[in-house]
Amino acid sequence: MAAMTSSPRPHLNRRLTEFGTTIFAEMSALALSTGSINLGQGFPDTDGPEEVREAAVRALRDGRGNQYPPGPGVPELRAAITAHQLRRYGLSYDPDTEVLVTAGATEAIAASLLALLEPGDEVVALEPYYDSYAASIAMAGGRRVPVTLRPDTGGGTGEARFRLDLDELRAAVTDRTRLLLINTPHNPTGTVLTRAELAAIADLAVERDLLVVTDEVYEHLTFDGAEHLPLASFPGMRERTVTISSAGKTFSFTGWKVGWITGAPDLVAAVRSAKQFLTYVASGPFQYAVAEALLLPDSYFADFRADMLAKRDLLAGGLERAGFKVFRPAGTYFITTDIRPLGESDGFAFCRALPEGCGVVAIPNAVFYDHREQGAPFVRFAFCKRTGVLEEAASRLKTLAA
Repeated sequence: MAAMTSSPRPHLNRRLTEFGTTIFAEMSALALSTGSINLGQGFPDTDGPEEVREAAVRALRDGRGNQYPPGPGVPELRAAITAHQLRRYGLSYDPDTEVLVTAGATEAIAASLLALLEPGDEVVALEPYYDSYAASIAMAGGRRVPVTLRPDTGGGTGEARFRLDLDELRAAVTDRTRLLLINTPHNPTGTVLTRAELAAIADLAVERDLLVVTDEVYEHLTFDGAEHLPLASFPGMRERTVTISSAGKTFSFTGWKVGWITGAPDLVAAVRSAKQFLTYVASGPFQYAVAEALLLPDSYFADFRADMLAKRDLLAGGLERAGFKVFRPAGTYFITTDIRPLGESDGFAFCRALPEGCGVVAIPNAVFYDHREQGAPFVRFAFCKRTGVLEEAASRLKTLAA
């Protein structure tokens, strides 16, 4: 008698089946194969401050961090994080019980959601969102509920930005909602939530007794008078907010993977319980270097912002001359554009053709949406590159307007 056969069970956990190879890998491969300028992925093409790099070398040579660092992070970095939060925002944290160092912000997000969610819990997130949000919610067994930021022309003021509909946010919260996942300054749209918007979010969280996880990795990159305000600084929020940031975006050492969370002791202890079974610890010598970086004078942060603002305007001008509708970001180092003025409406097809067409790589914003149709006509460019590279990219993009 012939043995019965059945279809083999898929190797990949069903919670992750919607997450295949990322568009970033595809676009980076296209950049290499076509010799294109890669403005898709968000990493700088130069290193950060020399004194910070030398601090890492010094730590390596002195044998600091070459073995497992303490689970919560080295004391020097935890002290520097608390000093930074106090100096910049007036937020006081205990370095021993209210700070946790992670392997970048991505691990901080994953550990927070794994720790704080039970299967079936709903997470309200601002769409479009960084792709790891969806994967981390799925791994935790949660259900994501997107609230879409939509483009607005500024009501005659000339300011075009993506805006949060607070009524839609409130309507998205149900009895199954466990937490709000907030990102400001916001990737990929460049929106920086205003004081009024953040106050409304805080009121909603307190009213509905919700936890909040905030991704603030672009906290030092705000432009045109926009101000970064940590949600934890609003009334009733310190005890319910896990605040996430990292060194990669601020100091241009993205490969070091040094991130952190701050929050009330019970929240930090919960996240630490999950984090210890992910990387356990990481980035030992780099933690000492980042501790020194966070103590750099205010002039460093001002100069960094001014440099990125100049690069934003350089690339934005080139994109406008090429025929894109440009949403000049109030924060981050990404520019979102609308391709419909170019007679295009499919961001995926546009980005796949762009390298061959003019030698530039971008990312279709639709990858950051559950509602793919909402993001279909939008394309994201990174401007965290050398000035000469951005000038060449702008020159190449001019062919689209020909």
